[in-house]
Parts: sequence; C-alpha cells; structure tokens
Amino acid sequence: MTDKTIVRNQVKETLSKLPRPLYEDYSYRIAQTLYDDDDWKKAKVIGIYVSRLPEVDTYQIIRQAWEQGKKIVVPRCHPKDKRLSFRTLSEFSQLEMVFYGLFEPIEALTVEVNSDLVDLVIVPGLAYTRAGFRLGFGGGYYDRFLSTYAGKTLSLAFQQQIIPQFPIETHDIPVSKIITNQEVILIK
Repeated sequence: MTDKTIVRNQVKETLSKLPRPLYEDYSYRIAQTLYDDDDWKKAKVIGIYVSRLPEVDTYQIIRQAWEQGKKIVVPRCHPKDKRLSFRTLSEFSQLEMVFYGLFEPIEALTVEVNSDLVDLVIVPGLAYTRAGFRLGFGGGYYDRFLSTYAGKTLSLAFQQQIIPQFPIETHDIPVSKIITNQEVILIK
C-alpha cells in the first residue's frame, strides 16, 4: 500500500464520520464563501464536478450558478486516453451514472466546451496541503487536464481534508485557492 493510498483511506474514514447535519452545514458555509469570491463573481463559464459523498455538495452550487446566469460545464472522463472534457449542463436530467457511482453529462444531450472558454474550474480532491496540492481519487484525469489549462482554479474542502503533507509528484499541479468551512487558503 502506497503512502497516498494510506492518506486516501484515512481521509475517507474521517469524512465518513461526519454527521449529516454537519456535512450540510459545512457545505452551505463553503458555498456561501464561494459566492462572495471574486473568481466566482467574474466567471461566466464554470467547470465543476458533480459531487458524491463525501465531497462538498456541489448540487446547490450548480443551482446557484444557473440562477446567476452562469454557464455550467461538468467533466466527462474518457478512459481510453485518460482525458477529461467539459460539457454543458443546463439541468440535472442531462446526467448519467457511470463508473464508481460518478455522474457525468450524457453526450447526446450536452455539448463539449473548449477549456479555453472556461473561466474557472472547481477541482475535486480528497485531501489538500496548504500549498494547494491535492490528492485526487487516483485516476490522474485532473492532473492531465490542469497541465494545459490556463484559467483560474480552486477547490472546495472540509477543514478535515487539509492535511500537513502527502507525497507530491512532478506532474502534480496545485490549485490557486482552497475554500473550506473555516477559511480561504490563498496559494502564492
């Protein structure tokens, strides 16, 4: 078992003990902080993942973006070439469950959007360092995507997901900001 696997398991275990009322409260606080963030306010096209437990709830964030007239694009994984693309999402009925219980956009009902047109990408992760490095779920899709993406990035995390360190590899790309239920971590 690698160090990353150990960290992933520890964080999953910690998050699994988060009571539902706290999960809802923390997700709400994180969302409210996000709505006040300049990167959110300026963004017209936002790339965001569709959350699943134990991730911060993004359904409320997607709804808020629609209400504010922002365009939402969500990721679709392409396992053959380990590529990530973003597709428009204008209603939740345009999603289908794929591997590992992930919801992704249905290709026939959505349109792919070039990453150059995405102003802000909200990047998922399981654990984060204060330097903005993230430990994902192990597929490497976001690391490959971020290596060519020039726009703004941030992550949403519960305070319990901020840890002192984990192994960083040369291909790991930090996000520029992490919003938690207690603070906003700006990465220099």
